[in-house]
Amino acid sequence: GGQATLKTAQGEPLTVTTKGKKVLLTDAKGGTAVVTTANVMQSNGVIHVINGVLQP
Repeated sequence: GGQATLKTAQGEPLTVTTKGKKVLLTDAKGGTAVVTTANVMQSNGVIHVINGVLQP
């Protein structure tokens, strides 16, 4: 798997990790979520559905 760290709109780190076919997200406070549905195309962007709540 791979790993990348992104910045949220508030400037906090959001770590994205791949494990097999799963994409996991970890917020700055250690909260985690898994992408359950990816690449839902909309007229103004793309939605990725996750199974939890992440905090800034």
